[in-house]
Amino acid sequence: MAPAITLAAEAPKLSAANTGFMLICSALVLIMTPGLAFFYGGMVRVKSTLNMLMMSFISMGIITILWVLYGFSLAFGTDKGSFIGWTSDWVGLSNIGLTELWPGYTIPVFVFMVFQLMFAIITPALISGALADRVKFTAWSIFITLWATLVYFPVAHWVWGTGGWAFDLGVIDFAGGTAVHINAGAAALGVILVIGKRVGFKKDPMRPHSLPLVMLGSGLLWFGWFGFNAGSWLGNDDGVGALMFVNTQVATAAAMLAWLLYEKIRHGAFTTLGAASGAVAGLVAITPSGGAVSPLGAIAVGAIAGVLCAMAVGLKYRFGYDDSLDVVGVHLVGGVIGSLLIGLFASGKGQSTVEGLFYGGGLTQFWKQCAGVFAVLGYSLVVSAILAFVIDKTIGMRVTEDEEIAGIDQAEHAETAYDFSGAGGGAARTAVPAPADTDAKKVDA
Repeated sequence: MAPAITLAAEAPKLSAANTGFMLICSALVLIMTPGLAFFYGGMVRVKSTLNMLMMSFISMGIITILWVLYGFSLAFGTDKGSFIGWTSDWVGLSNIGLTELWPGYTIPVFVFMVFQLMFAIITPALISGALADRVKFTAWSIFITLWATLVYFPVAHWVWGTGGWAFDLGVIDFAGGTAVHINAGAAALGVILVIGKRVGFKKDPMRPHSLPLVMLGSGLLWFGWFGFNAGSWLGNDDGVGALMFVNTQVATAAAMLAWLLYEKIRHGAFTTLGAASGAVAGLVAITPSGGAVSPLGAIAVGAIAGVLCAMAVGLKYRFGYDDSLDVVGVHLVGGVIGSLLIGLFASGKGQSTVEGLFYGGGLTQFWKQCAGVFAVLGYSLVVSAILAFVIDKTIGMRVTEDEEIAGIDQAEHAETAYDFSGAGGGAARTAVPAPADTDAKKVDA
């Protein structure tokens, strides 16, 4: 019996399987933000732990409300001049039917909306690592509100929105190399150039207070990143999402090993911080490229990112900018590497038929990637610096020097991460004086 002929014009139908898959992916992406909080929280000194956690958690609150009110409409609404979107029916998520499908896909608009919300939440949270120890919590909250509105929502439209200039140009960004990582990394650089260095930068030891927390955070990031990456194909029908899942694992492993090897050669040790940072560098680099490269290409992308990001984290000491937790070195540099390598390693057998230089496609795609990378980098850097400057000159961006030295946790949150008051396990012991006739030598013994 001949198979039934499917008409090309047949409209997509809601897929329960793809809808469930995307809701799971959305939850995986959300858990990345607490994972990031632990990752950053372990890397700072003990007196800044809670502030670091809160800078991520507040993003989950503020960005959610902004996204519902107008962010989704600005990012994915009807294109306005290739720069921004707007659909008034989406303001406050009004007039969206429960089973109304995202155009061209088999998932509801609500599912696409909530998946993209999780990206919008974690992107400003990424910036916080560069600003550790010194930014007022109120100033940070105002900054991410303005930054999401003026930077993230427009850039998301450029890259992923129908009619966005980068989307129409053919810039490939599977899951956020430009819109998330370069965007956040450039913003971090812009802000720290305005607010300056921590007290004691390059003088005082500023080592991570809890490497187990760092490893826990990186593990949660690695786990959640499968939703971040594989889910960005918005379905599971043609194998591209599976390719992205595989490449995410492969590139992350390669980057971790490459970072550790570089670290051993350069510094003589394999560190847990290096393993965690290398894994994150690989995750960042494969995010834009994983749907376009083969698994062998993913190994190359991860290894290159692992080495170059490990080298880049030391640039802050050479150039004197205080990127507290290496957001610039890992997210900005890793995002640039992963995005540009598409122009070299795209196989033409993944998300599209686009081929990179090493597969016979020339440099056409490479130059498109350059356009997307440097436009997002420049825009985010400049606007972020302006926002930080305005906030600093009005309400002040930084805590006082005394508050920074004493600890931002106590100054901004009236709490400390660890309470050791009961660590003795009982009442204080009172010394009993020796009898007057005790031999002094016996007492000394």
